[in-house]
Amino acid sequence: MDLQGIIEDIHATLSPRRGEGKVANYIPQLAHVDPEKFGMAVVTVDGDVHLVGDAEEPFSIQSISKVFTLTLALGKHGESIWKRVGREPSGSAFNSIVQLEQEGGIPRNPFINAGAIAITDLVLAGHTPKEAIGEIVRFLRYLADEDDIIIDQSVARSEQATGFRNFALANFMRSFGKLDHAAELVLGVYFHQCALAMSCRQLAKAGLFLANSGTNPLTGHRVVSHLRARRINALMLTCGHYDGSGDFAYRVGLPGKSGVGGGILAVAPGKASVAVWSPGLNDNGNSLIGSLALEMLAARTGWSVFGA
Repeated sequence: MDLQGIIEDIHATLSPRRGEGKVANYIPQLAHVDPEKFGMAVVTVDGDVHLVGDAEEPFSIQSISKVFTLTLALGKHGESIWKRVGREPSGSAFNSIVQLEQEGGIPRNPFINAGAIAITDLVLAGHTPKEAIGEIVRFLRYLADEDDIIIDQSVARSEQATGFRNFALANFMRSFGKLDHAAELVLGVYFHQCALAMSCRQLAKAGLFLANSGTNPLTGHRVVSHLRARRINALMLTCGHYDGSGDFAYRVGLPGKSGVGGGILAVAPGKASVAVWSPGLNDNGNSLIGSLALEMLAARTGWSVFGA
């Protein structure tokens, strides 16, 4: 299969539509990102790397970070984390507070904002916020096998200054006794993890363990068990795109996690890890061009988990 040719053709086909969608201007720093950017990286379990467009330019991964903090929390606390957060699709906006009230402060899944804040609270256990942030950065560097992955401090400050709804979600969960730490401490870590800056190539490498039964095939390091990798993939398939998760599964058929920075990490189990970046978002807050690119890739490779 000519993967390089496939992604180059996808990039050429979709490039005239670059700039479509709406950038996440409610985070001031993200409002300045060039909406014309479009990159794609495919890293196979055999170690082949295929890049096209702006695949080497770092961008704010935002909610894609939730996959990696979930992995860390599972490593620290095991299956007990499911007492604090559910595993069901939300069907609501990623920052909804209504559902949280109806369900007693237990977020529907770890990929909506409330759920990710609860997971960050678990990662923070036994650490200062600075130590927890350092642990998250080191984990991403370990997964991608690259030492230059950093947090974009300007994005973190921008989120801290405007994250009023996230403060409301955290304080709401605290009122139900569902957070162990003060809201400002948890959110200090949360805003920094969302401000991680990575390129499509780095992101695809970091997610490769999920395509290879929990082991990074490039380094040989076992990150999680086969069962845990399978379960993380299941959550990405059912919950990874907020209230657009069902449509993404229908059109693309791959586990994936989006971020409002315009990135999407997708996993083709047994085949490859894929990262796309195009800042313009659709109505559900997912990359418009990125979603189309992954739909085309799944169709041309036959990688959908539901069959070719």
